[in-house]
Amino acid sequence: MEMLSQRTDTAKVTIVQYVLLAWFFLALGASLAGWFVGTPTQPPLAFGLAAIVPILLFFLVYLTSNPFRRFVHSLNLIKLTAWQFYRVIGVTMLVLYSKGMLPASFAQSAGWGDIIVGITAPLAALALASGTRWGRGVFLTWNVLGLLDLLSALGLGMLLSGTRLSPLTSTINTSIMSMFPMSLIPTFLVPLSIILHLIGFYQLRRRSRA
Repeated sequence: MEMLSQRTDTAKVTIVQYVLLAWFFLALGASLAGWFVGTPTQPPLAFGLAAIVPILLFFLVYLTSNPFRRFVHSLNLIKLTAWQFYRVIGVTMLVLYSKGMLPASFAQSAGWGDIIVGITAPLAALALASGTRWGRGVFLTWNVLGLLDLLSALGLGMLLSGTRLSPLTSTINTSIMSMFPMSLIPTFLVPLSIILHLIGFYQLRRRSRA
């Protein structure tokens, strides 16, 4: 019985890995094809959909599928949290800002926000692993701030995108974030990170009810 359970868990992890690979290669292919690039008269619809649809799909399946919900609850939250160290990739936005390719209001907020969240991810994981109420509080604070950083970056990115949907004007816009390779951040890494934060909230709520 235990062996059957292990095989089932392995199969679920394998399926998730394939889904993530398929998602990544879809984002990669669309980026290389230039599908995410908008114009001053045409908003980047595909870009917005790529950032939002995966999150909505995760939320919908989580609400409607008991097996998927159980799988989400079974994931190792400590590892998922520590893995978000990859958020230090936000340094690339600061590099682009230093070269005059991104506006300061976006790059400094999103870039430093991601770097701080990424550096503190292992610390949040250690706090959660302590199993203490204080540790859970530290993790919750990190999770909230990490999610707000992503939502703020998405909002600022759209407001400064240089399309007709962007009310803010700037001599430099965020259009480079819709071009390869930077487009992989908002179309893959950002929605993935938001999903990881949602998993954190779901698991923490479940633990508080236990």
